[in-house]
Amino acid sequence: MVDGMDGDTLYTIGELARRTGLPVRTIRFYSDEGVVPPSGRTAAGYRLYDVAAVARIDLVRTLRDLGVDLGTVRRVLDREIGVGEVAAAHAEALDVQIRTLRLRRAVLRAVAKRGSDPEEIELMHKLARLSDEERRRIITDFIDESFAGLDLDPGFAAKMRSALPELPDDPEPDQVDAWVELAELVGDPGFRAAIRRMAEAQAADISRGSYPDDPVRLAELTREKIEQAIADGVAPDSDAARPVADDLAGAYAAASDATDDAAFRRDLLERMEIGTDRRAERYWQLLAVINGWPVQPTMTPCFEWFIEALRASGADSADSEGGARGLGGRR
Repeated sequence: MVDGMDGDTLYTIGELARRTGLPVRTIRFYSDEGVVPPSGRTAAGYRLYDVAAVARIDLVRTLRDLGVDLGTVRRVLDREIGVGEVAAAHAEALDVQIRTLRLRRAVLRAVAKRGSDPEEIELMHKLARLSDEERRRIITDFIDESFAGLDLDPGFAAKMRSALPELPDDPEPDQVDAWVELAELVGDPGFRAAIRRMAEAQAADISRGSYPDDPVRLAELTREKIEQAIADGVAPDSDAARPVADDLAGAYAAASDATDDAAFRRDLLERMEIGTDRRAERYWQLLAVINGWPVQPTMTPCFEWFIEALRASGADSADSEGGARGLGGRR
């Protein structure tokens, strides 16, 4: 240590290193970069630093430990920007890094559980890293394509557009799995074509005035009656199934303001076959897992039972319903 001309204590670079705990080479680098300039030099040309340099080094070390780049550190020290502003910006950047790390952890846990191959790992990582907006866009693009140019039930369309994936910042492995499966599902041309057929069938029902006022109630009635029939061991092609099928067909006819005759049964069967697709129900189940909603019990087996019962009752087959059943039948 030496005393400066004004009586202040000055430190050699070695003394400053011992005082701050930083290596000499680091202090020399900061000095060369102008971040901690020397206060003077000895007669032999060695650098000397005052007490203010100690304070500057402490601040530089803290900011660097927090990940602040040297250029920003220099601006802070030169008072071009405040420490608070820098801290806020870096806290936000750390939030992003934390979210990314949490997603990576969830992907790794999902991979460990599934035993994924390299291609699947790459896909899972890519899909999981999408932003919330990008995830929503994948679903909204699918919905836009499925419903383009069709006059659908406003409540049904609104429910579809409001039910978007919201993957948490710290997702569970099953949520990552569900998101990857959902993204693959809505990208499947076969599934997209099936949903388009459902939407077209619904639009046709609305156009001819045969769309039921309360399709959800019809779906629940179908579930209640057929779950009981299944629990009682009634096969859909048995004589015991006919009264159940008749009751339900009558309810659908009344809801559509139609007569339950052979023509209606054929049309009902066609609409049921279009609208009963396990992938459509899976769509809602995956959204429920991703968003943390309760996953509703499956209803597809009930409608498959009803289809078989309608066929057994003499209705001719074709394709089927997008109105009371299908993608928007429940959530």
